[in-house]
Amino acid sequence: MPDKPSSIRNLGPASDTFYGRAGIKTAEQLRDLGPDEAYFRSLQAGGKPHFIGYYALVMGLQGRPWNDCQGVEKIDLQKRFDAIKARLSGDEKGRSEIEAALNMLGVVKKP
Repeated sequence: MPDKPSSIRNLGPASDTFYGRAGIKTAEQLRDLGPDEAYFRSLQAGGKPHFIGYYALVMGLQGRPWNDCQGVEKIDLQKRFDAIKARLSGDEKGRSEIEAALNMLGVVKKP
């Protein structure tokens, strides 16, 4: 049986749900997508953005403890995190809240 996302350092059982909503069911899928794309897809699927959760993923994929992220590296990760959130906002630009929700469920085609 393939390892769950929570088998990656710094990730717990809630990560299995967070990434699972986006169809990311294994640690291998998470590694293959990389942290930015996996996090983006999870936000698209309804996950709530949380900077510490994002950089814990980045650190975990590098085999590092989550609190190892400091200084310039943390500032750079904050910029990447903000870009992921901006990308999400760009996907829904000009849509009503109901259209955005239906799109998230795959009911509404993107313009």
